[in-house]
Amino acid sequence: MARNEELVNAILKGDRNNVQTIMQKAIEQKQDVVQLLDGSMIPAMREIGERFSRNEVYVPEMLIAARAMQAGLTLIEPILAQSNHKSLGKIAVGTVKGDLHDIGKNLVAIMLKGAGYEVLDLGTNCSVDKYAEAVNAGVQIVMCSALLTTTMTYMEEVVKHFKDTPEVKVVIGGAPVTQKYADSIGAHAYGRDANEAVKIVENIIGASA
Repeated sequence: MARNEELVNAILKGDRNNVQTIMQKAIEQKQDVVQLLDGSMIPAMREIGERFSRNEVYVPEMLIAARAMQAGLTLIEPILAQSNHKSLGKIAVGTVKGDLHDIGKNLVAIMLKGAGYEVLDLGTNCSVDKYAEAVNAGVQIVMCSALLTTTMTYMEEVVKHFKDTPEVKVVIGGAPVTQKYADSIGAHAYGRDANEAVKIVENIIGASA
């Protein structure tokens, strides 16, 4: 699959204006935007995610790259919809009830979009009912984020709610969350960072395919 190095580099550098220019030109020239997405945009976000995992870049760089990626996605989303481009799966992402922090949640959402998934961003302060509504809308994986030790305990309520719905997987993450805590409440998986969250989703979707 052809790789547009200029587009890849623009995303890696977080050059939103250049990403928009490249994508707008591609649209005007009737280029295959699906190929641009799969061959350049998704690989760019995977690369920035790997760099983040290796501590070569940090949250600010990740956010800038993710916003540049989103700028490009926004331009081509109507075209993807018209072409019946199928997402790899439908994922819900939200910060749990009582917690209004959204940076980590936003990163996960954009990384998932960049990896080809349809993301239902539930925002912050999400109750069990909000997650349940997302599942009723066809979500396969529920991802819960928390930044506070006082709010991460609500994740257990979400896990309990879907305990008897084995087809729904609950993945948790956030600064105070650990693998030990995920195991203790019965969560399906724990993501250390946004890049790992994407890999977890890929494994879950792949296993159920």
